[in-house]
Amino acid sequence: MATREAKAERIEIRTTAEVKALLQQAAIASHKNVTDFLVDAGVTAAEEALMDRRTFRLDEERWKAFNEILDRPVVHKPRLAALLAKKSIIE
Repeated sequence: MATREAKAERIEIRTTAEVKALLQQAAIASHKNVTDFLVDAGVTAAEEALMDRRTFRLDEERWKAFNEILDRPVVHKPRLAALLAKKSIIE
């Protein structure tokens, strides 16, 4: 978080005693309180989860190659079509 804002929102979680103890140990090892540790870790995880969905950073050469791949004509792949047509073992 780049700026310091007043903390007005609250998030509550339930967990096991083991997970709570682990989080407390990690916070202590990081020289933080549990709240700051969880917020920092959560924000980092959230940014990483969203980054792959929002941002592409490519140099000019790779951008051109990426666009060339996107512009290729569709090639029918019978084996892939057959595989995707099968019912999954987890269904």
